Formats: sequence, structure tokens, C-alpha cells
Amino acid sequence: MDNFCCRRCPPGTVPYAIRPGDTLYRIAQRYNTPIPAIISANPGLSPNFLRIGQIICVPLQQQPPPCPQKNFYNVRPGDTLNEIAQRFNVSLDDLIEANPGVDPDALNVGQVICIPLATLPVACPQGSITYIIRPGDNFYRIALRFNIAVADVVRANPNVNPNALLVGQRICVPRR
Repeated sequence: MDNFCCRRCPPGTVPYAIRPGDTLYRIAQRYNTPIPAIISANPGLSPNFLRIGQIICVPLQQQPPPCPQKNFYNVRPGDTLNEIAQRFNVSLDDLIEANPGVDPDALNVGQVICIPLATLPVACPQGSITYIIRPGDNFYRIALRFNIAVADVVRANPNVNPNALLVGQRICVPRR
């Protein structure tokens, strides 16, 4: 059995002794932290075989960083800041600057970071209009709104990742 007094947990986590009736779900709710973050902080932990008295490390969910456009992202297993920056078409420096206090070399699964708005100039071809992404937008909804094919929206925005749209981002929408 783990010894509560001697278990060292990494920074940003706290030791927790499993109590009768505990599940990772209940612990995650109690600490307002995602289950994958608990699993990530405890290599070798068997979620279905928690033992009373077992000591685990529970990540403390930090308040999300200030994020003007509310473009938050939950870190997934295997993510790096560089890959996240590429996915959202923002510079690594801008991503780091938007997330003070986040250690670029120690991301935690479930950690919430801010994705700053990519401020790339948008020059739409003639016959297209500039459209500013709103909450809930995706290429399908935009295509419906403008009564055009999704393929037309994709074609007009070759450098835009349709799976990583940001509120406030500018894209081109062809006219019918």
C-alpha cells in the first residue's frame, strides 16, 4: 500500500488517499480536474482497481489564462506547444506569450491554454467576401449560411485548418 507521508507528487498536483467509494470520476469532480489528467499524473494507475489508502497525485485545475476571444484548448495526450501552434496557425512565441505561467516543456493532459487569434492578413479573391468567425462556426454552418458548398469554402481558404477555427479569425467566403 502506498504511504501517504512519503509519496512525492509533481508540481501542480496534490497527494490524495483513496477512500471507500472513491472512483476517478468522483475524485475528478471533487478537484474539478479531468480524469485523463489524473491518469496522466499517475503512470501505471489502474482506474478500475483503486485501493483504499492508495495514494495518487491529483492535478489541480488552474484557472484558465485570460483569453480575449475565449479560444480555449484542452491539452491532449502527446500535445506539444509547437504542434498546437501549428494546428491553429499561430506562432509559438504568440502561444507562449498568451499563456504566462505555462511551462512549454511540461504540458499536462487536460490543462487549459489560450489560443491567441492568428492575425494573418486575409486577401480574398475577387468575388469573395471576408467573413469573421463567430462562436460555434464551422465550414459547414458557414456554407449553409451563404448557400454555397462546403468545398467552395475550403477551396477559398487553402491555408485554414477547418478543424481549428478561432473566434475572430478572418476567412474568405465565395459569393454565389
